[in-house]
Amino acid sequence: MIRTQPDHSRAAACSAADQPHAPDLSGILPAPANALTRRIAQVRAALRLGALVVWVPLSVGFEACLLPVPGTAKIRWTRVIWGVLCKILGLRIRVVGQRVGTVGGPAARKRGERPVIYIANHMSWLDVPVLGTLLPSVFVAKGDIEKWPVMGLISQIGRTIFVSRQRNTTGRERDEMISRMNGGDNLVLFPEGTSSDGSRVLPFMSAFFAIAKAPKLRGKGAEAAEAAATTDDSSMTPLIQPVSLVYDELNGLPLCRFRRPVFSWYGDMDLGPHVWQLLQWRGGRATVVLHEPLDPDLFPSRKALAQATWKAVAEGAATLRQHNPPRVLPGRFDPATLPAVFLPPHVRKTKALLDRLASFFASIRR
Repeated sequence: MIRTQPDHSRAAACSAADQPHAPDLSGILPAPANALTRRIAQVRAALRLGALVVWVPLSVGFEACLLPVPGTAKIRWTRVIWGVLCKILGLRIRVVGQRVGTVGGPAARKRGERPVIYIANHMSWLDVPVLGTLLPSVFVAKGDIEKWPVMGLISQIGRTIFVSRQRNTTGRERDEMISRMNGGDNLVLFPEGTSSDGSRVLPFMSAFFAIAKAPKLRGKGAEAAEAAATTDDSSMTPLIQPVSLVYDELNGLPLCRFRRPVFSWYGDMDLGPHVWQLLQWRGGRATVVLHEPLDPDLFPSRKALAQATWKAVAEGAATLRQHNPPRVLPGRFDPATLPAVFLPPHVRKTKALLDRLASFFASIRR
């Protein structure tokens, strides 16, 4: 339940210095100082807005030029776009845990590397640049965004996958996501279905996990996906990595619950005013916890998989909201199916030695 009346005992914990133009300091500082602070915040926001106006069209235009180029250049450049955008917004990113999966691409699928679906909680439009900076992947978004005047075009150039969540298009959209994964892409999903105020993680919709056990492709794109996958269908079953994301600092101080709307964008909040208010703050921090992956083949149903993923994401987010030391929750997976970069150093060395021995004996048999 959202509190409608302020709790003054808790509000005292939120420092007055946490505010962009410090309106509550009127009884402490003289009026000229308050006006100067407010003016500095507005100038800061105007400069950042100008940087966004310059950076976004230039970077997205270059991204459009990279779309027909084969390989992973467009995937790597997308991460650069989001990373610079976070810098402009004054948003620092702290990462706990290790990402499973690599940049991807057709070459990764040919050598048998499984695709990865990153499952994260959703609080704001800021989640996209934060996760886009860390995860080499494409986003799955609701179809309404495709019709937005500017964001729709940017999302299309960023190769976003749009879903309408209608029954008559479910099969086609599922096949498109499977085709993209088999072609070399990793995906980012927000199974809550909507953004929240950040006070909790909403229940996950199990329908989002239907692609975890990939059926045979149908229609357009099936031949290309089969050509990209050199192993059987089971080897291309994606890994699921739960991701907990919380905005936990503002102006260098721990974020209290009354300041969460500075980052959270939910309900009927307008995007323009929310962006303008955010740009006035000096800076914030987002903490991302990458939990150990889950193997869908080890779960009896997609509902069980959705529940296990939600538990990891929700527990990780609750720990961060309470400003406790973040921890990576254990997963369920077969280590032999993971990319070598995810394994501990001593395991990687042992695995490399065993692979060389296997190749040696295979050459003797030939």
